[in-house]
Amino acid sequence: MRNLTAIIETAEHNYSAYIKGLDGLVATGKGIDEIRQNLRQAIQTYIDTCDDVGVAVPPELKGDYELVFKMDVKSLLDVYSGIFTKSGLERLTGINQKQLWHYANGMSVPRRAQAQKLERALHRLGSELLAVRLVNP
Repeated sequence: MRNLTAIIETAEHNYSAYIKGLDGLVATGKGIDEIRQNLRQAIQTYIDTCDDVGVAVPPELKGDYELVFKMDVKSLLDVYSGIFTKSGLERLTGINQKQLWHYANGMSVPRRAQAQKLERALHRLGSELLAVRLVNP
């Protein structure tokens, strides 16, 4: 299975995404799930159109693929602003709230090490949450 990298960016009233290396495959949405759904639909429409007009489907789109999403820190903090507080992110990442606020508002861009620190902390949280099973009393 191939990975298709979808780059998510903050737009004026929503988010947009495009497939890296494949021109013309774009989608918009209010969140990651909506972008994922719209991007899968855009890919299928693209494949169908190639078939209808007799153009070869790009090899990246043949067979099974998985969408892998990448975004900048500002967009990530914006997408999840209703879920993560700056104080919660500070506890999770060790990055102070003021610095997170600067990243979220586009006043500064994190160094690579800071972005990786944030990514590792979120992946660690995700792994912990995936391991949780709730019991019925």
